[in-house]
Amino acid sequence: MTKLSVNINKIATLRNSRGGDNPNVVKVALDCERFGAEGITVHPRPDERHIRYQDVYDLKAVVTTEFNIEGNPTEAKFVELVLANRPTQVTLVPDALGAVTSNAGWDTITHKSRLQDLIAQFKEAGIRTSIFVDADPRMVEGAKETGTDRIELYTEPYAENYFKNRELAIKDFIVAAQKANELGLGINAGHDLSLDNLRYFQQNIPNLLEVSIGHALVCDALYLGLENTVQLYLRETKA
Repeated sequence: MTKLSVNINKIATLRNSRGGDNPNVVKVALDCERFGAEGITVHPRPDERHIRYQDVYDLKAVVTTEFNIEGNPTEAKFVELVLANRPTQVTLVPDALGAVTSNAGWDTITHKSRLQDLIAQFKEAGIRTSIFVDADPRMVEGAKETGTDRIELYTEPYAENYFKNRELAIKDFIVAAQKANELGLGINAGHDLSLDNLRYFQQNIPNLLEVSIGHALVCDALYLGLENTVQLYLRETKA
């Protein structure tokens, strides 16, 4: 069964836009769990433009579902943050400094040695590891060589092409997922998944374990309410 992890970065962005602590990210995370979310995801960046490093400590103290910390491990501060908080899962994302959002997966072949070292360090601390990858069987094979537990498929290309031709849009993702299953890697997915495209993705990706959704879910919540929106997304993951 596919789990829904709610990314609360956009909540922190709204809070930071005015200073203070409204909305409170801890309360929103707890509310999402109360409404049925099976995980909470945060993606702190060095400039702390949304999730702050202190938020991670505050959330770790109260989150009772799966806690997933995403980020670029080339930043020593990020590695220290993860090891200090020991989340359920760390998702390694190669986002460039100053990037608006993540826009590509790892080249797991070029960065194999570095990823191996990091993953060994996280796994020694008892943290499940996941690597953000494009829907490319070569990158999935490379991910296997790093020792990671899971991959997270970068789904923006799927979402971008879904309404043009959904069968073609998902084709590469099915192939990548089949390779991951063959290699014994768990499969997560995220980026631009929404109420429009989530069900088709979930129904066609074999053994999809988790989706991490933030931007679309928060946008929908403006119109539909947070509790209702979380429930609607849960429904799509269990279709």
